[in-house]
Amino acid sequence: MALWQLYYHLVWATKERLPLIQPSWEGDLHRYIIGKADGLGCIVHGVNGTEDHIHLVVSIPPTLAISEFVKKIKGSSSNYRNKTMAADDLFQWQAGYGVFSLGKRQLETAIAYVENQKQHHANNQIWTALEPPLS
Repeated sequence: MALWQLYYHLVWATKERLPLIQPSWEGDLHRYIIGKADGLGCIVHGVNGTEDHIHLVVSIPPTLAISEFVKKIKGSSSNYRNKTMAADDLFQWQAGYGVFSLGKRQLETAIAYVENQKQHHANNQIWTALEPPLS
């Protein structure tokens, strides 16, 4: 068994940064992502966001490319969401993502930042380097 401690802060936006993530089903989306990540052998340390983007703090094993992880999570979560909502409300993620590597000492701070996304945005106390661009 290999030993690995890899930590990443991932962020991506909804299609055209539209406010597509509704509070009524946001928790379900997060649970789906955690379950999918678990099935891929990954550990989600934190997941949260706002109506137009999502943040994940995750450990991805070295046997899985980060780009492959993101592709699987984005693709399956949008597919899952579209199968469980009204047919005229298409849910899509924007192309691309941001990834930041973390050391073990940064993990707790990153988790706290992700868990408090809504408060950070409401108080305009965001870390702009960790937020998806508007386009």
